[in-house]
Amino acid sequence: MALIRLISLTVLICLALPAWSAGIELREFDDPVTEQRYRDLTASMRCPLCENQAIDDSDAPISADMRDRVYQLLNAGQSDTEIIHHMVQRFGDYVLYNPRLERRTYLLWGLPVGLLMVTGLVVALIVRARRHASTKALTSDEQARLKALIERKEAP
Repeated sequence: MALIRLISLTVLICLALPAWSAGIELREFDDPVTEQRYRDLTASMRCPLCENQAIDDSDAPISADMRDRVYQLLNAGQSDTEIIHHMVQRFGDYVLYNPRLERRTYLLWGLPVGLLMVTGLVVALIVRARRHASTKALTSDEQARLKALIERKEAP
């Protein structure tokens, strides 16, 4: 009986280890506005290690460090823009879900608009070409053949 209890206790401890190791981050804020800013900032930044996951729901150690840094900067009284600038300087533009409009990102932002304009131009040219397509008159041989086909169809 003691052996069964020991095995049960060991199994329960092994099952609980991931919960203990994950840890729950508790952050205390002076006001709900700062807490909301923290949530917005951590949701708007991408984890450099994870493919496409925000730092607020990533379990990667670097995301925990980034969350800590955002918390520290918020408590230091920095604005959202300053915090984002700091994180971009430290981790690169990859941390932003929406890259900034800069000289090197013009193509990224302009390509969809450019493709839409080119598509609209091509469609307009195709419609215009179809409207102005001239009807070609039938030659005398074609008219005679058409007349023969119509007469043959009308004959019982």
